[in-house]
Amino acid sequence: MTEKLPLQAVIVPVTPFQQNCSLVWCTNSMRGAVVDPGGEIDRLLDAAEEHGVTIEKILVTHAHSDHAGAVADLAEKLSIPVEGPNRADQFWIDRIEDSGKKYDMPWCRAFTPDRWLEHGDTATVGDLTFDVAHCPGHTPGHVVFFHSGTKIAFVGDVIFQGSIGRSDFPMGDHATLIRSITERLWPMGDDVTFVPGHGSPSTFGRERQTNPFVADKVLARS
Repeated sequence: MTEKLPLQAVIVPVTPFQQNCSLVWCTNSMRGAVVDPGGEIDRLLDAAEEHGVTIEKILVTHAHSDHAGAVADLAEKLSIPVEGPNRADQFWIDRIEDSGKKYDMPWCRAFTPDRWLEHGDTATVGDLTFDVAHCPGHTPGHVVFFHSGTKIAFVGDVIFQGSIGRSDFPMGDHATLIRSITERLWPMGDDVTFVPGHGSPSTFGRERQTNPFVADKVLARS
């Protein structure tokens, strides 16, 4: 008999940017969270109904419009709290409506998190506990959610399979992003599977071997 994992997740790509919004839930309580609802909340609600999940909160890695554009609508519709990102992303929350209009996402609205997150905080979903890592560089207030029990991390746009987040946006910084990856993500373990904001999941170990931006051999030469 296969042992039931304490955490389950499904990815629902949303917005014209095909952002990986994740529905994450505790298999014991069947209570869950939506990580980065950028848009298309009806699809997110359908996914929750399909899997029998009661959404109890929203978790936000960072406040770019494709990740956080529908936070306000979903929070209001379900009367649930919003946790994250770090307060340094207020800069992007203030601009989210203008950004949404620019990229043909008119639903984007500003929001006020019920809880700003700091490095070292934890966030709960049902009976699950996620460690919070502040990982600036792509945005100044970007956070990552890591569940050590199942070795899975939801990393937003910090790192991707074969790439890293852009740092050329306002308040982005390449050197800071590299430090976030090597000093905050790598210590979580090579066997950690991560769900990026776009594209396919990977592991930190694979990226340390093959990623052209942050592989160990690449950084050793820099």
